[in-house]
Amino acid sequence: MTETAGTNTAGGVTCRPRIVAFAGNPNTGKSTLFNAFTGLRQHTGNWPGKTVTVTRGRFRFRGVNYIAVDLPGTYSLLPNSPEERLAKDFIFSDLYDVVVVVTDATCLERNLALALQILEVTDKVVVCVNLIDEARSKGLRVNTEALSRMLGVPTVATSARDGEGLPALMDAIESVITGRTATRPLKLKYTSEIEGQLRRIAGWLGPTGLVDGKLRGVSVQLLCGECDVLDVLRSSNRIVECLGKLDEGRRIRRECSVNAVSR
Repeated sequence: MTETAGTNTAGGVTCRPRIVAFAGNPNTGKSTLFNAFTGLRQHTGNWPGKTVTVTRGRFRFRGVNYIAVDLPGTYSLLPNSPEERLAKDFIFSDLYDVVVVVTDATCLERNLALALQILEVTDKVVVCVNLIDEARSKGLRVNTEALSRMLGVPTVATSARDGEGLPALMDAIESVITGRTATRPLKLKYTSEIEGQLRRIAGWLGPTGLVDGKLRGVSVQLLCGECDVLDVLRSSNRIVECLGKLDEGRRIRRECSVNAVSR
């Protein structure tokens, strides 16, 4: 999987490499997994317009070229640092073909919070339950089949350090990119009041042409006060019109917070 990758050719037509983004909490073995795929075929550089560095690498799988992007570790799509903001911006962009959410098998519940947020943005997701060897040593067992059914996306157990599960993970990545596996991401259901406010915001954003999955993710971001998410989406013709409604969005968020506290 670590041959030098260039462009893909199909029927005489040159196609761009498939892009795989690796996302996850810090200390999940994400970068170890990234290195296992790319070997020494990687480079680090600043993200355009940012001071934060991003590592990219190349590999081949079944004759197809891939580019891997190792996003900065993040706990949430509600960023608290420039690194987390870059990771969020990338997830909300259209710059990838699939996101591999790397989790720690020894503290899976905490790690799945980020996975659930990403599932609100895109259906092109594979969940990697890494450090499975450490989980076994602690007597923990992860039912990846049940987890996959619950999340609605492929879930693969790995130990990046010794290569366990990597072929199955790559097969899942290819399957999601090509559409061979149809994903049905779990969507969180909030209180009726919050769901009503999300529908209201989605109504403002509707004319922008955002697909359903990303529409909900952007709506959640706006309700949480993350108005800069629209900067990532300015290529949509109607985004500017939505910017004028952000003050109303902030007011709605305050109302929800006050109502939640008063209860």
